[in-house]
Amino acid sequence: MPEQATEVTAAGIARLAGVGRAAVSNWRRRHADFPKPVGGTETSPSFALPEVEQWLCDQGKLAEVPLRERVWQQVAGHPEGAVTALTHTGCALLLVRDRPTAWLELTAVSDERMAGVLPHAMEEVLGARLGPDTEARARSGGPVPSGRAVAPVLTGSDTPAGRLSDGSPVAGSPAGDAGSVHSPSAVHTARAVPTPSTDALLPSVPLLRAAAELAAGIGAGQTFEFLLGRQLDANPRQYTLTPPGLAELMAALAETGKDTDQPGGRRPVRSVLDPAAGTGTLLRAVAGPAELLAQEVDPALAALTALRLALHGDGSPRSTPARTVRGGDALRADAFPQLAADTVLCHPPFNDRNWGHDELAYDPRWEYGFPARTESELAWVQHALARLRTGGTAVLLMPPAAASRRSGRRIRADLLRRGALRAVIALPAGAAPPYGIPLHLWVLRKPGGELRPVPELLLVDTTDPVGPGTATGTQTSGGRDRPDWPAVHAAVLDAWRDRADHPGVSRVVPVIELLDDDVDLAPARHLPRPAAGGGAAGLEDVRERLADTLRLTADLTPPPAELSAPAHRPLTTVGELARAGALLLRTGTGTAPRTDTGTTPVLTEHDVLAGTAPSGTPAPPPTGAPGTPAPDDLVLLEPGDVVVPVLGAGSVARVVDEATAGAVLGRNLQLLRPDPAAIDPWFLAGFLRGTANHRQASSYASTAARLDARRLQLPRLPLAEQQRYGEQFRALAAFEDALRTAGRLGGQLVRGMYDGLTDGTVTPR
Repeated sequence: MPEQATEVTAAGIARLAGVGRAAVSNWRRRHADFPKPVGGTETSPSFALPEVEQWLCDQGKLAEVPLRERVWQQVAGHPEGAVTALTHTGCALLLVRDRPTAWLELTAVSDERMAGVLPHAMEEVLGARLGPDTEARARSGGPVPSGRAVAPVLTGSDTPAGRLSDGSPVAGSPAGDAGSVHSPSAVHTARAVPTPSTDALLPSVPLLRAAAELAAGIGAGQTFEFLLGRQLDANPRQYTLTPPGLAELMAALAETGKDTDQPGGRRPVRSVLDPAAGTGTLLRAVAGPAELLAQEVDPALAALTALRLALHGDGSPRSTPARTVRGGDALRADAFPQLAADTVLCHPPFNDRNWGHDELAYDPRWEYGFPARTESELAWVQHALARLRTGGTAVLLMPPAAASRRSGRRIRADLLRRGALRAVIALPAGAAPPYGIPLHLWVLRKPGGELRPVPELLLVDTTDPVGPGTATGTQTSGGRDRPDWPAVHAAVLDAWRDRADHPGVSRVVPVIELLDDDVDLAPARHLPRPAAGGGAAGLEDVRERLADTLRLTADLTPPPAELSAPAHRPLTTVGELARAGALLLRTGTGTAPRTDTGTTPVLTEHDVLAGTAPSGTPAPPPTGAPGTPAPDDLVLLEPGDVVVPVLGAGSVARVVDEATAGAVLGRNLQLLRPDPAAIDPWFLAGFLRGTANHRQASSYASTAARLDARRLQLPRLPLAEQQRYGEQFRALAAFEDALRTAGRLGGQLVRGMYDGLTDGTVTPR
């Protein structure tokens, strides 16, 4: 094996071959010639990628390794780590996109020669996109644009501790003035992406050549998004991510709205700051031309964010507004102390007790009060306001406790009195990590100048959407990290534009009502849910619908059963029928084409169990995956399809009707598409629901059962006999739907009566 060959884990081998990890384990046991581990651990070994590829090809299990998989494996197996590999790849992709002719000339030489000339070429494109590398100039003795070079040293708390090049101490360091807590801008003029050296680039040259080849097919920006997405997916606990749907909502709130201070609707965003940028998702969601500024405490992540923003869009450096990314802790060492941005978007770290409480006691940013040690989020709120121009908008993602903790009530009160806090929006659980709680969005405007404080606060609650599609109490959420974002966007943006009362969704509350001892701003405290059934006025309608449904249920009640001896019929399995071509088996992913605008509904596992209309929203293609998913990955429902859950849902099967056709098949669902000339769909669905049949086709893990649809059994019957059974099964399904509807309406009527009697809108008889 050559030195520094790329290594791959069992999971990577499974991805290459398009199989599960269990198949890879079987290959290792059954084939003596399977490549031996070259690294990793006993429980998680790694293998040489060239050896694995050769073995897969020899066994006929892999015709050719997909290029994007080959590139990713080179990134994952880079000797200096995946982050370094991504940084080098991003620099090369910038060169590929901005100077394609120069790149072709560079690739015509040997790897060693290419590594020798790449740094100069990369510095040119990095300087054009992200500004000059002032730290490198300072080390080499060259001029620094800011006038004074800096040699900062970061302490364990990321606080700069060093001296300027003229010998004066850095403000905020132990040697500096104790009363000054901001570092001068020169401390942060270092570019987030330093130019890689020749020695550092040499091991990366094969990767850079392969990445450029991939970029020729899907584009430089999509290539970097794919590789970065794979890195984020492979290390989910290492990064706190902002979901794209949430980022788009925050950016839209900053750009859109009818406000008493600034009539006229939309205002173009000119400069946008994210002081806790993470992977840069919030800034990528900003629409239209805008100057993007970011700060991130993790220098490696800051470099990836800078490259991501630079590769976003196809404009030339001259026509594209600046992208400025700096490293460091924005609270302790602000990189933009003189900035007056139009917009601040921020997803700050939550519950951070080490945010700088002791050393920042006299910071001028605490205009609304000095935050307690436990109120790091309120420190970020005031930092955002300090970096806005007068009338500028800030949107921050906040934990719900920040709206009600007693330790922050004085700051919240001052934000209200001065008109800085304009809206508090409760999001549905699952909008962002931590997924188990409904997070809040705070919308703020910097007061001052001719702007008069607005004596009211908009409260919006989308934690449990209630509307025409959810009147029966069913959830429309797509699950963890999958809220119904189109519905949430519509509800939030409509409330923000109108600033009006919408029962159960939004309310404009006078500030004077909120300035009590607690200053509790949680929307749930001031925005009670509407009574079930539309309140007392709608209870009569619910009662009439329930009565109609009960009459229908009585009409659909099956006649007395005709008993007979157990039938002994020849059986076949779904797997045998699939191999014979009598039906098609597909597994759902919930994924829609990238061109989908979010209007295609998804039939979820909950919809199948509850018998409701498709309520999910399409998931985007796998994170970072370029282009549109392959046609085989897209499963759109057709009339006559039979859908069964695969995870511990009991004996359930649903026949797709005309109203459900066209929806996307969701995750944890399996589709059986019978040939109507051979199998009746209702006959198929009915026999799949047999308890004994379902039991023999299920396997049991420690916590759940999993259905193997291929093992489900059917009797061999002529089509005419199948249709006779099918009519009976169809009638049972209609009876079951009527019972389910009656249960929903009955529960709605009971809840409405309880609510009406307790709030006084209904009087006892």
